Amino acid sequence: MSSETSGKSPEFSPWRSYIWPVHHYELKKLIPMLLIFFFISFDYNILRTLKDSLLITAKSSGAEVIPFVKVWAMFPGAILMTLLFTWLSNRLQRETVFYVMIAIFLGYFGVFTFILYPLRDLIHPHALADHLESILPIGCKGLVAMFRYWTFTIFYVMSELWGSTVLFVLFWGFANQVTKIGEAKRFYGLFGVGANFSGIFAGQASVFCCNYTRQGGLLPIGEDPWHQSLIMMVSLILISGFVALALFRWMNTTVLTDIRFYDPSAVKKEKEVKGNLSLKQSFAYLLRSNYLICIAVIVVSYNLVINLTEVMWKHQVKELYPNPNDYTLYMNHIVSIIGIVATLSSLFVSGNAIRKFGWTFTALITPAILLITSIGFFSFFFLKKADPELVVSLLGFTPLALVVFFGSAQNVLSRGAKYSVFDATKEISFVPLTPECKLVGKAAIDGVCSRLGKSGGSVVHQSLLLLFSTISASAPYVGAVLLGVLIVWVIAIRLLGKQFNELTRTDSVHVPLEPTAAPMRPSPVKVLTEHPLLTEQQAV
Repeated sequence: MSSETSGKSPEFSPWRSYIWPVHHYELKKLIPMLLIFFFISFDYNILRTLKDSLLITAKSSGAEVIPFVKVWAMFPGAILMTLLFTWLSNRLQRETVFYVMIAIFLGYFGVFTFILYPLRDLIHPHALADHLESILPIGCKGLVAMFRYWTFTIFYVMSELWGSTVLFVLFWGFANQVTKIGEAKRFYGLFGVGANFSGIFAGQASVFCCNYTRQGGLLPIGEDPWHQSLIMMVSLILISGFVALALFRWMNTTVLTDIRFYDPSAVKKEKEVKGNLSLKQSFAYLLRSNYLICIAVIVVSYNLVINLTEVMWKHQVKELYPNPNDYTLYMNHIVSIIGIVATLSSLFVSGNAIRKFGWTFTALITPAILLITSIGFFSFFFLKKADPELVVSLLGFTPLALVVFFGSAQNVLSRGAKYSVFDATKEISFVPLTPECKLVGKAAIDGVCSRLGKSGGSVVHQSLLLLFSTISASAPYVGAVLLGVLIVWVIAIRLLGKQFNELTRTDSVHVPLEPTAAPMRPSPVKVLTEHPLLTEQQAV
C-alpha cells in the first residue's frame, strides 16, 4: 500500500505533511484557489453580521423578523437563484457563470448602499406598516417589519444567498471540478484554514469600521456614524469581490491551461452533465438516491437547528445592544472568535479525526456540540425567566448578560464546528460520486436544501410566535423541536456513513437509485481505492 493512502507523501517530513503537505510546483494552483476562497469568505463573514444589524436593529423591528424573512423571502429567493444558476449553466461555460453570478451580487450591494439606503425614508411604506401593525396580532410584528423595511429584507436575502450560491455552489463546484483526488486530500484542509482566517480578518475589519465612525472619523459621504460604517464595510465587500474575480480569471487563463493541474477531458464530462441539468431533474435525481437524500437531511438538519437557536440568541443580543453600531461591533467580535476557533479546529481536529476515527465519528461531532451547548443556553434562558435575582446574587452578572454570553459561546462552538468538521465531511461525501451526480446533487442540496432547513426553523418560530406572541414564551417548544431534529440528524449521519464506507471499499458500485421511469440514467459512483482522508484500514 502506498503512503498516499495514509495521507502522507514520502517527499514531506512528518511536520510538513501535517501542516503544509504541498509540492513547490503546486503553489501555482493552490495559492490562487486559497485567495479566491479567502476573499469570498471575507465577504460572507462581513455580510453575515451586517444583514442582521440592518434589519434587527431597525426601529419597530427585532429578531422576530428573521423567521418571516426566511420563510417568505429567503426560501423563494433561494429557488429563484437556483433557477437562474440552472438556466445560466445550461447556456454558458462554468467560468462565465461564475462572473455573471458574482456580478449580480456585487451590483446589488453597491446599488443598495449608495442609492437605496439614502432614499430609505422615501421608499419604505411606514404609514401602511403602522396601520398593519395596529390591526394584526402581536405575533405578526416580524411580518410587518419585513414589509416595512423591504430594501433591508432584500439585502438580507442577497447576503444569505452569497453564502449558499457563491461560496458553496460556485466555489466548491469549481474546486471539486478542477481538484484531483490526490490534491483534495492535501488541499481541502488548507482551504478550510484560509476561509477561517477570513473570518478573523472580516471581524476585525468591521470592528475597525464601527470604531472609526463612532469615534468621530469622518467620511465625505454618509449621514451618521452607522451609515458611514455601512459604506466602509460594503466598499470592502466590493473590493474583495473584484479581487476574487481577477484571481479567478488569472487562474483560468494561466493555471488551468497546464495539464499538470487540470485534465481537459473533464470539460467534455461537464458539457455532458449540462445537457441534463434542470431544477426539476435535479430534485428527481436527488429523490432517487438514498445517498443524496442522507446528505440533504444532514444539511437541512444543521440549518434548521442553527436557525432555531440563533433567532433566540440574536433576540437577546438586540436587547443588550439596541444601537446598530454597538450590535455590529459585538457581533463582529464574535465572528473573529469563530474564525480563531474554526482555524484551530481545521488544523488540529477535522482532518486528523477523519483519518484516525473515520467519516461517521467526525460527522457526529457537530450535532454533539450543538446538543451540549444548547442545553447550557436554554438552561440559563429559563433560569433568567424563573428567578433573575438569584442569578445576580450567585454569579454577579445580570441574567441578560449571562444568556448573551452562553448564547455567544454556543454560536462560536457550533459555527467553528460547521466551518471545519461539518463542511469537511459534507464535501468529502460528494467525492465518491460521478461529475454528473456532484453537479446535480450540489446544485439541489447546497442551493435549496440549506435554505429549506433555515426556512423550516423559521416556520417553527413563526408558528410559535403566532401562538404565543413572543420569543420568550415559545422557548420551551423550540427546545423540544430542536431535540427531535438532532435525533434525525444523527440517524442520517449513521446511515450515510455506512453507505460512504461501502462506496469507498467496493470495486464497482452505483448510486442506489429506484428503477423509476425517470429521464436520466443511474449515475455510477467513482471507485476510490485511495480516499483523501480515509485510514489505511478503510482504504483496503
